[in-house]
Order: sequence, then structure tokens, then C-alpha cells
Amino acid sequence: MAKALTKSQTAAALAEKIGVTKKQAVHALEEIAALAYKNAKNTFTLPGLGKLVLVNRKARMGRNPATGEAIHIKAKRVVKFRVAKAAKDAILGTK
Repeated sequence: MAKALTKSQTAAALAEKIGVTKKQAVHALEEIAALAYKNAKNTFTLPGLGKLVLVNRKARMGRNPATGEAIHIKAKRVVKFRVAKAAKDAILGTK
């Protein structure tokens, strides 16, 4: 199984593909991440990849896997990434 690309490898590939310096590519990636963090509360979409959404989870009952004891899990807010259909089709292929 191939290893995941590092930030440096991603920036180098992006820089080569669009014809900018590696430093500019790293800056672009950092700015996209900062923009996503800032706007995740209102849903942040990366066209062709997917969107970050904030979801409210209800309180629920769960089980401790070690003991089997029932435990109460509090309600909380979580961040989810919903993959776009275009990304799914490109990665998995269409049926």
C-alpha cells in the first residue's frame, strides 16, 4: 500500500503542476486550510472534493467495549467532511 503524501510532497506536486514556486504552493495550502477553519461553522465547500459541515449530535447511550457497561454519552458538536459525488466517482469509478 502506498504512503500518504506529506504536506511538502503535496506542495511540490501542486507547484510543478500550476507553475509556481513551492513556497507559494505551501502558502496557498495554508490559506485554504485557514479559510476552511474560519468558515466551517457556516459550511465550507471545496469544489470537486467535498464540504466541511458542523453537526450537532444528540445525547445517547453507549457501551464501554472493555466491560460492556452502559454509559451515557453527552450531546456534542462535531465537524464532518462530506465527500462530493465527483470525488467519489473519480476515486471509485462509476458503476
